[in-house]
This record gives sequence, structure tokens and C-alpha cells, in this order.
Amino acid sequence: MTARSMSLRLRLLLLILTPLLLVSVLLGWWRFTVAQSTAEDLFDRGLLAAALAISRDVAISEGDALSPRTRALISDAGGGEVFYHVTGPGGIYVTGYAYPPSSRVSAGGDGPHYMIAEYRDEPVRVLRMSETTTIGNLTGKTVVTAWQRIREREAFANALARRAAALILALMATLAVVVWFGVQMGLRPLNSLHDAIQQRSPDDLHRIRRAVPAEVSGIVKTLNRLLGEVDHSIKAHQAFISDAAHQLRNPAAALLSLAETLPDVRDPGERARREQELIGAARKSARLAEQLLSLERLRYGRQLGNDSFDLNEIAETLCADLGAKVLSRDLDFGFERTGGALPVRGDAVLLGEAITNLIENAMQHGGPMLTGISVRTARSETDARIQVRDDGRGLSPGDSETVFRRFGQLTPGDGTGLGLSIVSEVARMHGGTVRIEPSDRGAHLTLSLPLSRLAGPGDQATPDRGPAQVN
Repeated sequence: MTARSMSLRLRLLLLILTPLLLVSVLLGWWRFTVAQSTAEDLFDRGLLAAALAISRDVAISEGDALSPRTRALISDAGGGEVFYHVTGPGGIYVTGYAYPPSSRVSAGGDGPHYMIAEYRDEPVRVLRMSETTTIGNLTGKTVVTAWQRIREREAFANALARRAAALILALMATLAVVVWFGVQMGLRPLNSLHDAIQQRSPDDLHRIRRAVPAEVSGIVKTLNRLLGEVDHSIKAHQAFISDAAHQLRNPAAALLSLAETLPDVRDPGERARREQELIGAARKSARLAEQLLSLERLRYGRQLGNDSFDLNEIAETLCADLGAKVLSRDLDFGFERTGGALPVRGDAVLLGEAITNLIENAMQHGGPMLTGISVRTARSETDARIQVRDDGRGLSPGDSETVFRRFGQLTPGDGTGLGLSIVSEVARMHGGTVRIEPSDRGAHLTLSLPLSRLAGPGDQATPDRGPAQVN
């Protein structure tokens, strides 16, 4: 199980309990050292009390054996078996065990001295103290040596450590249970949110309105935004399918009608006319389907290129290719190129299609008064521009909402209603705009695209060719 796939419940438990476990280990180690120090201090004090009791008893009894009461006191105070050895003035053996533990440390001075030694092959803690006393006719130093096995001290320290460890373990177990139920309670709103989402049907994309903690509100807001975008996308697709079905129905019906009547036509002239009508209807249907697919790819599937090119060259090439088609309609057609280069970055094919749609839109919707179309390039400080003018029926800026909408047409015509919508989408993808300029006569549309870089000396190498008029 990786850290990413780990459940939130387990992750919270680890984040909370791991530091506590580390602290408990450190606390246990500290408690063990404190237990050892405490045992050392208590046993040393008990050993000192035993030595003082022996010294007082020897002084009072003037060297006689210890009283039973003193022996019982030594045993109770020491917390274990206490051995002792007493010598009087001049080193005369007085009482106790005959052979005390040997040590190289001498009991200099009258104060108590502690040391570690061996007695009967066991480590022992030794206390040696001396004081001036009088026994019989002799006056001098009385040395009291008391010792105790170290293992008894260690057993006491281990008992204290075990009690502390048991207490820490019990506390950790209690904390683990409390944390577990706390996490369960804390995650209950998430479980409730999960159940509410799970009960939804695939068609239910409404906003989530369930109350959630502040830490989860950001996720719910993001999820609501995503649901809104998905709902908008589905509705847009549904609208597109509905519009496409409506727009394709008439051309399909016309094609079917022409195809059904064509076999019955016997007159060669009439048959040729019907064949041309059938070809025209087929072209219109193919153009409509092509533009529908182009618009949908632009909105949802087409990846924008990132090539750098001169917009002047694209516009001039397209105008040269479309010149014959425009002239066949008995229209004047001109192209005017601005001086210098117009460096833009993007997809040259999409921009070419957008310019083509601007020109074809003027041809389709110019009306009977249309006599000419002109195309020119221009630039501002930040934008490269393509301007398409005609002297036909005309458009005003107030018509923008209609003509740039899919299947939007001011008046019924032969067009598909998708040309300017495709231009608007291409402009948006390139970070540009398309707008209708105010005009006294005809229509004036401007496609603006951001320049990819500021014009440099090399960009001025192309001279201004002036208007290139095609008549």
C-alpha cells in the first residue's frame, strides 16, 4: 500500500499515533533511568541507615553483638539482605561477617563512602564509614562496612520500570481507542457526503447542498463547479445535436426529393438542370456537415498548434486562391497588405479557415446590392488584424450576438449559419477577437490576433506593396 492509496482514516491514525508512540518510547526510557536512579538513592539511604544503626548499637553495647531489634530494623530498612563488618580501635574485629568485600578505596575521613566491589562472586554496593568511639579502655576509629547485592537494587528498579511501562501501554491503548473513535466521528460527514453522491443518478448534476466541515468545503465547491461545467457541456452537446439535426433535415430532404425525381426525367435539358441542382444540394449538405464537425472539434477536440508565421502571407495566399471564386460571381475583389510582417503564433490552418469564412460570409449574405469585397491587413501596438469589407446588405455591432451564435442568421439564406461562429471560436482559441465595426455601407468585420513579438528591424524588410486589386 502506497502513501497515496492509503485510506484517510489510517493516515490520520498514523499521523496522530506515531508521534505519541515516539513520545511514549522516550518517556519509557526516561522513566527507566529515573527508576534506576530512584532505586540507587533509596537503597543507598537504606544502607546508610543500617550502617548508622550498627554504629550506634556497637557504641552503646561497647562491642557486644547487635540486638535483635537492630537486626530486624536493618533488614526492614535495607529492602533486602544487608551484610556488615565492624572493626574497633586499632582494627580489632568487633562484630559482623568476618570477611568484608575488598576494595582499593580507603575510608578516608569520617563521612560515608560508597563503592562497587565483589562479594562471593557477586557485585555489591558497599558503604564504609568511620567515627571515633570508645570501647572499654580503647579509644579510636570504629569502621563500619555495610554492603548489599546490586541485583536486589536492579530488581527493584525493573519493577518500577515495569509498572511505568504498563501504565504507558495502558495509556497508549486508551489513546488509540479514543483516536480511532474520534477519527470515525470526524469522518462521518465525509461518509455522509459519499452516500449522498452515491445515491445520485447519472442524470442528476445539481449542486451538492449538504452541510460539510470547513476543511471539506473547498472540495465540495470544486466538485460543484465541475458538475456545473459537465452539465453545461452536456446541454451544449444536446443543443448542438438538436440544431444539427434540424439543419441537416432540410438538405437531406432536398437531396432525397431530387434523387427520387431524377430517374423519371426524360428531357436531356431538364435532366441536366436537375443533376446540377442535385450536385448543389449535395455540396451544401457536405459543407454544412464539414462546418458542423469543424466547430465541434474547435470546441472540444482540436489541439491548437504553436507555430509562428506571418499573417500577411496567410491572408495573401488565401485571397489569391479565392479570387477566382469571387470573380465568378461578377464581384470586385481586392487585397491590401500592410507594411512589415505580422508575426502571430498559433494554427495556420485554423486561421486560414477563419479568413475563408469571413470572405464567404460576405459573398453569401451581401445580398443583391453587393458589388465588391476587399480584404486588408493592419496592425496596432499589440495586435495583427484582418479586415474584410463589403458593400452589400450590411451588419451593425448590435447584430453580433446573433451572427456569432451557431446557426444564427439575421435573415434566411443559403448559408449554414456556422461560418462566423467558427471564426469566433478560432479567434478565442488564439487569444484574439472578432467584431463588427460600425460602417455607413455594407459590412466591416475585423479579426484581431495578438502579435507573438514586437516588430524588429527584420520585420520591416517586407515593403508595403499597397492594394492588390483583382477585377
